[in-house]
Amino acid sequence: MADPRALLLLLNSETQFPRVASVDVFRGLSVFLMIFVDYGGSIFPIISHAPWNGLHLADFVMPFFLFLVGISLALVYKNKRSRPTQSSTWKPLLRSFQLFILGILLQGGYFHGIHSFTYGVDVQTIRFFGVLQRISIGYIVAALCQICLPTLPSKHTSFFKTYYSHWFVAAILLAIHSGLLYGLHVPDWQFDASLSTSSLPPIQAGNVYTVNCSVRGDLGPACNSAGMIDRYILGLDHLYKKPVFRNLKECNMSSTGQVSDSSPSWCHAPFDPEGILSSITAAVSCIIGLQYGHILANLEDHKGRLNQWLGFSVSFLALGWFLALIGIPLNKSLYTVSYMLLSSAASGLTFMALYILVDVYGYRRLTSVLEWMGKHSLSIFVLVSSNLAVIAIQGFYLTKPEYNIVRFALAYVFMVLPTNN
Repeated sequence: MADPRALLLLLNSETQFPRVASVDVFRGLSVFLMIFVDYGGSIFPIISHAPWNGLHLADFVMPFFLFLVGISLALVYKNKRSRPTQSSTWKPLLRSFQLFILGILLQGGYFHGIHSFTYGVDVQTIRFFGVLQRISIGYIVAALCQICLPTLPSKHTSFFKTYYSHWFVAAILLAIHSGLLYGLHVPDWQFDASLSTSSLPPIQAGNVYTVNCSVRGDLGPACNSAGMIDRYILGLDHLYKKPVFRNLKECNMSSTGQVSDSSPSWCHAPFDPEGILSSITAAVSCIIGLQYGHILANLEDHKGRLNQWLGFSVSFLALGWFLALIGIPLNKSLYTVSYMLLSSAASGLTFMALYILVDVYGYRRLTSVLEWMGKHSLSIFVLVSSNLAVIAIQGFYLTKPEYNIVRFALAYVFMVLPTNN
């Protein structure tokens, strides 16, 4: 379905732009961080996702992927003509659709996890949105910007002015996101915390919980408009069953992953961190990566590239911090504008550092493993996100399936007792 050498992109084979080693290294670093925070987060909570507001290491992984999608698209469509052809438009649409379907298969609940050798999914509870689905949305938005929108001659104008139409689309998307996030009224709502809608078994099966809202512009986990939009359009049954806000102190989650019945009602509810509204600003991260890719594709000297990238990164960093200081929280689950800007700045600065190390000074041996991971990143993502790699390792056991190497490592090496969920 896809070229495993380029994460989530299915790059055109006809592109003539030479591979840039730092792009592969950055992609490999993103895959490594994904694996590290996924499996190390239970041992070291400080690197796992922030429960709600704030930034932890895991909160940079998704923006890194989105940023790389934009860079790669700029290299693929470097020689794009002013009039897009039907083929050039349908190819990214088809690739985006393929990636979306792959995401549903991997993250929709088809594989039941490392503690069960079963598989299959009830279509009434399948999760529609997820990591790959979000990246597919950002991919198609950035691809259509690159292919279809007009640009100005770049020789005598800045990159900002050259790709003015891309920035205009980004501004429109941010305005739509902010308008819906702050402008929609969220009424009181109810949900049945049964096994079909929550991974948290209620104290009394079939309990109907009520969440009191009747507010506008609330950015908390209970009454934000992003959750309301997903509940109306996707349905509660199709949202993520283990939202990270369960780790907030208010939810009193036990070591077995259950929330106390005395906790606020919203602690039992599903919530999708890759939902509809937050995917709008996530797409802007791809557009920003696209601009960094334009600089890489159109400038040939290292100094010119680095100066342009530094200007963008510092601007995003300053604006993001300013918005955070005036009250727009850094929140990945809502993908707030401040979070989008700061994570984009971090992506740009990280890419700059790798570019200097790998492409300017040529230290490719130091990053050879990451470069290899970057070239095979989609295959690695599939194996890790579906737990196929862990399940394969777990298949080797002594006398009983419970006595396998994975459980041994968790219990005796990392001192973490495996659970049954």
